[in-house]
Amino acid sequence: MQIFHTLLSIAQVLFAIALIFIVSIQQTKNEGLGGVIGGKVTSTFKGKPGFEERLNDITRFLGVGFFVLSIAVAVTMNR
Repeated sequence: MQIFHTLLSIAQVLFAIALIFIVSIQQTKNEGLGGVIGGKVTSTFKGKPGFEERLNDITRFLGVGFFVLSIAVAVTMNR
């Protein structure tokens, strides 16, 4: 059980590093009033998803994975 806990902890650290990296390379969406009134269209219509959409999907996957790993580490922790 200790080996399983160690492997989960290592995976959790790797997910955390990857999540920090992915979030740090994303562009901010806070453009103020200029983005509301005359902002550019960021969604794609009937095309391949762009770079930002893929980063959003990866961020979502890493966030959920980190959450699940955190629960698994807490459950396998020695009391």
